[in-house]
Amino acid sequence: MTVKRFRAASSLMVVALLAGCNDKGGDPAKQYGSNPDIPESREYLVPPMSVPQAVGWKEGETPTVPAGLRIQAMANGLMHPRIVYPLSNGDILVVESNGPGTKPLRPKDYISGLIKARGGAADKGGNRITLLRDVDGDGIPEMKTVLVDNLHSPYGVAVVADTLYVANTDAIIAYPFKPGQTEIKEPGTKLVDLPAGPINHHWTKAMVASPDGSKLYVGVGSNSNVAENGMDIEEDRAAIFEVDRLTGAKRLYATGIRNPTNLAVQPGTGQLFAVVNGRDENGPDADPDYLSSIKEGGFYGWPYSYWGQHVDDRVQPQKPDMVAKAIKPDYGLSSHVATLGVAFTQGQKVSPQFANGAFVGEHGSWNRDPLNGYQVIFVPFADGRPNGDPVPVVTDFLAQDHKTVRGRPVGVALDRTGALIVADDVGNTVWRVSGAAATH
Repeated sequence: MTVKRFRAASSLMVVALLAGCNDKGGDPAKQYGSNPDIPESREYLVPPMSVPQAVGWKEGETPTVPAGLRIQAMANGLMHPRIVYPLSNGDILVVESNGPGTKPLRPKDYISGLIKARGGAADKGGNRITLLRDVDGDGIPEMKTVLVDNLHSPYGVAVVADTLYVANTDAIIAYPFKPGQTEIKEPGTKLVDLPAGPINHHWTKAMVASPDGSKLYVGVGSNSNVAENGMDIEEDRAAIFEVDRLTGAKRLYATGIRNPTNLAVQPGTGQLFAVVNGRDENGPDADPDYLSSIKEGGFYGWPYSYWGQHVDDRVQPQKPDMVAKAIKPDYGLSSHVATLGVAFTQGQKVSPQFANGAFVGEHGSWNRDPLNGYQVIFVPFADGRPNGDPVPVVTDFLAQDHKTVRGRPVGVALDRTGALIVADDVGNTVWRVSGAAATH
């Protein structure tokens, strides 16, 4: 089959999938918490796919927040903003990025790519970091300027000891930087290479600094769904690395984590947490995304099992010894929500309701019907662990009829006033959520 005929056939299949998907998922509410409902998996030749058309925000439109909160656009007209990183002086760094691209290995890879593009996933990224500065404290920056440009699919960032560390898709780059600067002119220095390569299935490299600043923790996603292309291309992937900030020496900190899309350190305890995307093509509900503390040396199941000892029969040969030691995550976030952001509250309160816990950005599903995610939620904590039902905080990115989507939340953070900052890569906007009576 020629490429032209293959693409035409694939496009027809996409239309059919969008129109005819009837493999319904269960109630997402049953998949939140420490003991989510996990039904039997289902295997597909081509998984059901359902993605709303990305349309963007009209003038004056915003997401919805609960009564008592206020939401406003800090910046728009950005190029696929993914990560927001507040600085000590009040400036906000915005990482504008998308993947470098990878060659489809299977027909279903090409098809899923078309589906995801419909929902805005293929939009061009800026490959830069933009700086926002709010001088008068009203939540609307008077300055929007490019801090550093011409990056290679950047994602995670951290500022430690007058240095900006940027986790590109293939390496951590260090730049001399002090809060207050509005432009970085010096060339960066490579600290350490990161797993990438020509496939680079999960391209994002999440990053967070240790409490003392001596280490950088970096999330590296798997190079496939369930190692269907062999384990040789999975070397040093589906893992979290610990990197020495001064020398660049790195070691595996935890493994078997399919796609750790964002990392955060819990205030007070110094415990590392991650939000993780579960595997695909095994049904609408089998493998929920999750939020979990990460144990040094821990193994979390991928690819042999999920949610502890739930065996994935698609992986051959199996390794029962690895399944036996797989750690069950702390808190389910429901299936296919595409969790991409996490930020702990730190005594700074958007509302007393959100005093102890973590905000989580759910980008939204592409292979589940009905759709799932497309919101920012709050996960309450008790005794240092996630506990209780999630609370929707920023919603209505998705139209009520589920046919169109105006934005999709990605990274979340708290600024120095306690306001919640949200990157929206489809709406090309950064949102700020604060108390209704406060702008600063």
